Amino acid sequence: MKLREGIPSSLLHILAMVFMLCDHLWATMFPWLGWLTCVGRVAFPIFAFMIVEGYFHTHDIRRYLLRLLAFAVISEIPFNLIYGSSVSYIAHQNVLWTFLIGLVLILLIEKVRQKEKLWLTILVSALAVVFGWLIGMITAVDFYGFGVLMVLTFYFFHGKKWWCYVGQFICMYYINVEMMGGLCYIFHIFGHEVELVQQGFALLALIPIWLYRGKQGYHAKWFQYFCYAFYPVHLLLLWLIWRQF
Repeated sequence: MKLREGIPSSLLHILAMVFMLCDHLWATMFPWLGWLTCVGRVAFPIFAFMIVEGYFHTHDIRRYLLRLLAFAVISEIPFNLIYGSSVSYIAHQNVLWTFLIGLVLILLIEKVRQKEKLWLTILVSALAVVFGWLIGMITAVDFYGFGVLMVLTFYFFHGKKWWCYVGQFICMYYINVEMMGGLCYIFHIFGHEVELVQQGFALLALIPIWLYRGKQGYHAKWFQYFCYAFYPVHLLLLWLIWRQF
C-alpha cells in the first residue's frame, strides 16, 4: 500500500480493533500499564468515523441499522460481565448503543434535509446535538453523550475539504479535552509545567482518519462480520481469562 493512495477502510477497522483491545486489556488484566489506555483512546473516534462512512456507503440503511442493533444486544452480556461482573448491569451500556443513537440522529437530520429548508435543517441539527448528548448521558451508553457528539462531528464535517478537517479537529479537541477532561499527565519542559489530558490522545485518531481516501480495501463477507463479532467475542474471552486470576 502506497501512502499517497491512503488507508482503506479495512485497515481502519483493524487499527481500531487493535487500539480497543489495548484499552480493554488495561481495564481488565493490566491496569498498571497506563500506556495501554492511552493507546486505547484512539479507538473510539475511528469507529465513530467508520459508522458515519457506513451510513454514506451502505446500500441498505435498514439492514445496517438492524445489524448494529443485533450486535448491540449480543454484546450486552459480555460487556456486563466485564464492567459489572454480572449478566445484568443497568448502570452502563455497551458502545454499540452509542453508535446506534448517533446513526438514528443522522437519519433524522437527513430526512429533514430532504425538505430543502435550510432553517429547519439547522434547527433539527442543533436539537440533535442537544438531545443526542442528553440521551447518551441518561442511558449511560459507553462514552455517554460525548460519544454521540463525536459521531455527529464526523457527520457534520464529512468530506475532504479543508474546513472539514478544521471542524473535526476543533470539535474533537473540545469534546475530548475540554468536556471530557479527566486524568492529566504533567511534564516539565524548559522549566514550564505542561499538562497533557489522557483523553486528548483521542485526537491522534485524526491521523489515520485523514489518511483515508474512501477506498474499501479487503471487504469479504466474513471480514465484515468478523469486525462486528470482534467486539462481543473479545470481551467474553477477556472476561473468561480475567476471572482465572
